[in-house]
Amino acid sequence: MPSFEQPKSEKASKTKPRIVIKVGSSLLANVKNLTPSFAFMHGLLSDIAVLREQGYEVVLTSSGSVALGLNTVGCTIENASVQDKQAAAACGQPILMHAFKQIALEYGFDIAQVLVTLDDLESRRRFLNVKNTVHRLIKQGVMPIVNENDTVTTEEIRVGDNDRLAAKVAQMIGAEYLFILTCIDGVYDRDPSEEGAVFVETIEDVSSYMEAASGTSSLGTGGMLTKLQAANMAQNAGCTTIISRGTMEDPVTAILRGERKHTRCIAHSSPSSAWNIWLTDRLQMAGSLVIKQDVADSLYGGDDGFTCHDVVSIHGNFERADVLHVYDEKGEEIARGLCNFSSDETAIISSRPEETVKNILGYAASHRLINSENLVVLAEHHLSWDEPAQSE
Repeated sequence: MPSFEQPKSEKASKTKPRIVIKVGSSLLANVKNLTPSFAFMHGLLSDIAVLREQGYEVVLTSSGSVALGLNTVGCTIENASVQDKQAAAACGQPILMHAFKQIALEYGFDIAQVLVTLDDLESRRRFLNVKNTVHRLIKQGVMPIVNENDTVTTEEIRVGDNDRLAAKVAQMIGAEYLFILTCIDGVYDRDPSEEGAVFVETIEDVSSYMEAASGTSSLGTGGMLTKLQAANMAQNAGCTTIISRGTMEDPVTAILRGERKHTRCIAHSSPSSAWNIWLTDRLQMAGSLVIKQDVADSLYGGDDGFTCHDVVSIHGNFERADVLHVYDEKGEEIARGLCNFSSDETAIISSRPEETVKNILGYAASHRLINSENLVVLAEHHLSWDEPAQSE
């Protein structure tokens, strides 16, 4: 097993190394009875207490609220509707947090609940508000437990999995390590149930394993695919991701000591800036554009953004200050950036190239749709999104 060293250069501004730990519903809830798995929770928080004594600052991202509330609303995971799951989350979240708090106090530290929605992570202002709250809790020595606010989210406006939510948190706090604890030992080169499947100890390019990653647990919403997506997001921020089985004894410290099987997704040696990370690592596509091929080609070597007149087609309904996915005419995603106009305004301006924005919209502005300082050209280590099938 490889040894673990605390990174120095890219995290030199912090006095203590940070770890984000993600645990899923299948570890926290008894699958048969849908009750808290107290044995695992004791083992986890005991291990976190050791990490804190060793000087680590720890943030936990936890699933489980829906699973633990299903009994109360009289549903099973198979027949629960969206409304049932929202109600179950409202019932299960206090059960989960009460258990965490009582166990944490036994090990000499306190916890805090941080519930977020997709908008809290995709809106820059709200993202910074969450970041400030988490940092304040860490400074006080309180361990934040972050979860999606499932009581108010629907399928269309939810993060959808806590793997990528955990990666967002890791980016937010500048974590050295993201631990994703799950029901299997790590990543295999194909479905582990297939004969000849080979365990992968180290990954630098997660894209080569995406096709083999599929399937979800009976209680969770994410499979290995979302774990690799999360690993890529963490890599871009200079954070190494560990994917491993969540055991009851020393689930994290045993891995740090090199004593247990795991897959290690290596952090990129030259991580992007916090601004570029926030622009590129999206949880949901707000909208997208196809731009002229010659303009797309010029983005790779230039410092300019592009104008509304460079747009070939518009996909989705977006608002000003949304982050858009930008494609060339070959269908390849080449950039992501913060837009200056809504989709309706972009369509109007692009259709009237001879007129000023003031004449069209009633206020003075440049025709530039995305400015260069708000545009990031994607590198090879970014996972691209498929272009939407329909344009507007």
